[in-house]
Amino acid sequence: MTTTAGLLEGAEPFSGGSGTIGVLLIHGFTGSPRSLRPWADDLVARGYRVELPLLPGHGTRWEDMDQVEWTDWYSTVERAYDALAAQTDKVFVGALSMGGSLALELGAHRPVAGLILVNPSVRTNDKRFLVLPLLSRVMRSIPAIGNDIAQPGGDEGAYDRTPLKGVVQLTRLWHAAQGDLGKVTAPVLLFRSQTDHVVDPSSAATIVRDVSSHDVREVMLSRSYHVATLDYDAPEIFAGCASFIASLVSG
Repeated sequence: MTTTAGLLEGAEPFSGGSGTIGVLLIHGFTGSPRSLRPWADDLVARGYRVELPLLPGHGTRWEDMDQVEWTDWYSTVERAYDALAAQTDKVFVGALSMGGSLALELGAHRPVAGLILVNPSVRTNDKRFLVLPLLSRVMRSIPAIGNDIAQPGGDEGAYDRTPLKGVVQLTRLWHAAQGDLGKVTAPVLLFRSQTDHVVDPSSAATIVRDVSSHDVREVMLSRSYHVATLDYDAPEIFAGCASFIASLVSG
């Protein structure tokens, strides 16, 4: 379903809350703010100022992703961070899936107070990704990868097709993020679903191994699939995120 403004339902960017602590939330590949809106609402209710931007090429039609590069996604995140930092004393960054790569890249170049990553992606063991640059020249899209949610009725509002040019940009983002992991020194709270049909465990293992953070906490989620922010374990993620932020602010 598309709104009159050309955006898919629930894809609107969100800005809200108040206070001296800010939280920037970043959605995933082919998704939109819809996948993180409950998290944003929870943070606002706890007294935080929240920014949840819509990444370029997302939330409209999958064809629109053919027109953007990963640096356009990062620039959007960077601007949102800078605006939030100008209004608050500290900025934490929360992210889902591909948003995790963007959050880590941001953490390598900005003084983020902490990173909360939910099933982040920075690489894959799927060898089919090796042929995507060539395949994208002759094929525009493949079947969708969205809505990996265990809870019945869950819907993140992702695209119904996966644009291959977008996937090529995703792999370029992964390469950049992997190269900068050693520059990430902020504390990290990483939530990982035991059953994830989108991101394999190698991403989390790479992040835990390569970041320079002295405080890295990994929490396993037993009931949720990839889009855990809309799944059974969402309350655990929200509460864990709040406790993580509170411990670092008070510390």
